[in-house]
Amino acid sequence: MTNLLDRITIDPQISHGKPVIRSLRYPVETMLELMSAGMTIEEILADYEDLKREDLLAVVAFAARPE
Repeated sequence: MTNLLDRITIDPQISHGKPVIRSLRYPVETMLELMSAGMTIEEILADYEDLKREDLLAVVAFAARPE
């Protein structure tokens, strides 16, 4: 799981310090909203061609991590 979480970056210079995928400016929050609205990983990957399956798995792992 650690390798997946390495795909999530937090940088005050990018998206106001919100967690994003690989510094690509895709907020974790947005991807979670898409998934909670019913979009599948395949649908999201079709809409965001520069993302990889592992990026979305990292989003889920990030959301599920204990604080």
